[in-house]
Order: sequence, then C-alpha cells, then structure tokens
Amino acid sequence: MAESMYLLWVSGSTPCWRIMITLEEKKLQGYKQKLLSFEKQEHKSKEVLEINPRGQLPTFKHGDNIINESVGACLYLENQFKSQGNKLIPDNPAEQALMYQRMMEGLPFLEKIELVAFYDFFVPEGERHDSALKRNKDNLVAELQLLERYLENVATDRYLAGGFSLADVVVYPNVAFAFAYGLSAERYPKLAKYYNLLKDRPSIKATWPPKWFLIEQKSESLKDI
Repeated sequence: MAESMYLLWVSGSTPCWRIMITLEEKKLQGYKQKLLSFEKQEHKSKEVLEINPRGQLPTFKHGDNIINESVGACLYLENQFKSQGNKLIPDNPAEQALMYQRMMEGLPFLEKIELVAFYDFFVPEGERHDSALKRNKDNLVAELQLLERYLENVATDRYLAGGFSLADVVVYPNVAFAFAYGLSAERYPKLAKYYNLLKDRPSIKATWPPKWFLIEQKSESLKDI
C-alpha cells in the first residue's frame, strides 16, 4: 500500500508535516518521498508541476490519485485506511463535530503566525506600517488566547477534541511552528503543555522537521506576542 504513495515535501512546512504525521499514525511507513528546497525553487520543477500545477508543496500521490491540499490528503488517508493504525476521526457524532470544528478553526492559525513572524519578508519596506503590524499581532494574540481556552483541561489523551485526532494533526504543527519562532511558554502555559505532551508522540517525533532543530535555538520573532 505505502509503496504506491509518493510525497514531495519541504522541511519546516506545516502542511507537509500534517501528511507525514497522518501517514505515521495510519502505519503507512515505507512510502516514497523526496525532500525539496524552496530556496532552490525546486517546488517549481517539472516533477512537481506535473503533479501540482500550482507549484506548491506538499504534493502527494496514491497510485493515480493526487491530493495536494494537506487537509484533504489527511482526510483521504483516514477514510481509505480506517481499520489500519490509529483512528483519527471519532465515531461519536458529538466528538466528531467537535473534531471537525477545531480542525477547520485551526487552518487560519498558520497565516496569522506568518503575518507576524515574517512581516518584513511579506511586506515591501515602503509599505510597512506600525498599525498594520499591530493589527496582525492583535489577531494572533486573539487566536492564541482562544486556543488557551480550548486547552483549559489539556492532559494526556485530552487534547483539542478529546483523544488524539485530525484536529491535532492539523493544529499541532502550527503550535510547534509558533514555539520554534519564540512564542513564550510562560505567557501561554496551556499551549506549552499541549506542545510538550505531544512532542514525543511517535508519529510526531518521527517526522519532526529537521530544519527546526536549528531554528528553535535562534529564532525569537514571536517572543513579544
């Protein structure tokens, strides 16, 4: 099964990481993969464009099936391999509803982080304004405070929507991304607890982006958030 899968990915990309976590959770190790580089523009290579005309990563194939949107790929894998590995969508309707709600709510979180962490990169120098950066920071703080409330009772096997689920597959990489870029554990203790509880989960530990081993030691762009 896994031998017919092919993932093109880049280190440090949370969408790529989601798919890799899901593959581990579903016991689909052994899939074909290729690590590419944004810096070398490898995401615009012929190999990628033949599968993903947008020239974006991740790019994922299972046989002749192509799913390049990360959440779509995670849902596809869970539905195709329901009886294999760990169950990522609960059967109980109430638990399932909460899982989908938290998963979809978590999607804009990464963009809010990037608009602060990479403000100088995204916005040309002549167009930067303190008021715009402040607005981005306020939006990010509001998101972080909401997650703190959602994680009020966080504990082992009690995460964003109960047990470990696709909500965590989608949101956890964004949380890890924020801490990699200097988010304060003291200011957001519930998020920090959530981050640390899942950091050593086998699927997460096995797929941890190698790029972040360096970033975690030097980046503090979110330390004042």
